[in-house]
Amino acid sequence: MNAAEEAAAPAIIIFGAAVRPDGRASGTLRRRVEAAARFGATLPGALYLPTGARGRFGEAESAVMAALLRGLGVPEGRIRQEPTGTDTLSSALACTRLLREMRHAGPVFVASSGYHLPRCLALLRLAGLPARAVPPPRASAGWRQRWYWRLREVPALPYDAVLMLWARLRGRA
Repeated sequence: MNAAEEAAAPAIIIFGAAVRPDGRASGTLRRRVEAAARFGATLPGALYLPTGARGRFGEAESAVMAALLRGLGVPEGRIRQEPTGTDTLSSALACTRLLREMRHAGPVFVASSGYHLPRCLALLRLAGLPARAVPPPRASAGWRQRWYWRLREVPALPYDAVLMLWARLRGRA
């Protein structure tokens, strides 16, 4: 994929999740990648941007996701890793910078878990990217766990939104 094709291609940002102690993708990470690959298969020339740094175990989340994408048949040339994002906000900032450096003009999509999508979308939109959601993967956790993750997003979204606006005012987004 040359620079002009990359700039016009639909971009799918895949937000990371935990890597297991043995270096394999967690179920959440795997489901996010599978949802992105399924959706990307419907878009001609989709470019995948897995984002996530190295956590406590294994390789960077972005590298684990890139390997999963290749295993699902996505060509290496359509994967652009972003290995520095340590949380949702830093991943959104890093992906925004990466797309701007590429002079990306195509549509931007976001792949993550259903509970996490509103925050990802809000941050990217506040950064100036007209992001849209990839249909989220089906949750595998029980209702208590799902509510825990949803309630966790309640303070995280406004907190990260204020930080994103601050970064934008300072010219960092």
